[in-house]
Amino acid sequence: MNHPILNTNNLTIGYKTPRGRTHIVVADICASLIPGELVCLLGANGAGKSTLLRTLAGMQPPIHGTVELLGNDIYNLAPQELAKLLSLVLTEKIDVGMLCAETLVSMGRYPYTDWWGNLTAKDEKIVQWAIASVGSLHLAKRNVNQLSDGERQKIMIARALAQEPALMLLDEPTAFLDLPRRVEIMQLLRRLGQQTNQAILLSTHDLDLALRLADKIWLLTADGSLEIGAPEDLVLNGIFTETFHSEGVEFDASSGEFRLHTPIRGEISLLGEGIETLWTKRALQRVGFVVVSDSNSSITVEVVNAIAPSFWQVTYRNTVSKYQSIYELIQFLDRITENKE
Repeated sequence: MNHPILNTNNLTIGYKTPRGRTHIVVADICASLIPGELVCLLGANGAGKSTLLRTLAGMQPPIHGTVELLGNDIYNLAPQELAKLLSLVLTEKIDVGMLCAETLVSMGRYPYTDWWGNLTAKDEKIVQWAIASVGSLHLAKRNVNQLSDGERQKIMIARALAQEPALMLLDEPTAFLDLPRRVEIMQLLRRLGQQTNQAILLSTHDLDLALRLADKIWLLTADGSLEIGAPEDLVLNGIFTETFHSEGVEFDASSGEFRLHTPIRGEISLLGEGIETLWTKRALQRVGFVVVSDSNSSITVEVVNAIAPSFWQVTYRNTVSKYQSIYELIQFLDRITENKE
């Protein structure tokens, strides 16, 4: 059994208001992080994700309770010792001037260097290993300011890796990235946790990716509590749905997707098979139609894809019309439903 890398004991987090009062964000947190796990910290805006991360990183004192890192009270560790155990990747872009990527990564070795910051052969080897681990050896000599957001984030993760920490904390590591790069970074972090046996905790708004990739989720709820469990456990017990339910959107536990509340415009019979039919159904639902598979509705759409190119055949009031794209189909449905109204 893996022993926890981090433990919190009756931890209460919060901050001082401008009037000097104490505002409690989350109370009595008893949680742990174990080696090799990727844990996603989720919650609505303002739920306290950043406050919790800052507290766990030793950047902000708790109101009550303790944070233990490998059995040490994190607030009693000297900065250099803490940097050997914990690395932090923040959302904010740091101005690094004209540094190349390799030099930036080498700064992760500062807890281990001498007074002058000289790197040993071992340090150099670890720097190269860290860059290779994020798949960025080809970026090593590039100026950091010339990197894309995704490339820059990999280099920042490599710098954190170079510290050889037991725990890596990341605040919104995919915030500025497009979907393919968000997936790439999340998969990279999952792989690194498994390969290095580090514990990795990251805050994110990518709920779908968290459900797909996290070993465990820490979920900050609206009532100021922290719920912990496998993604599937938090879906099955209803806490995930309750936390992210809001006007206009809700989480559908049966499909694992978020659904928009769209006004119902009527019922449509959809006939056909294959991927074209799947995406036709999505399009019809997107614009507000209830889709059924029988032919008893006043409007029937058939996807004809036995021969290329596919087309869409609509039967309405005993009249059949054909359309060459889903966009044309939706335009026609808009016209006839507006006339019915």
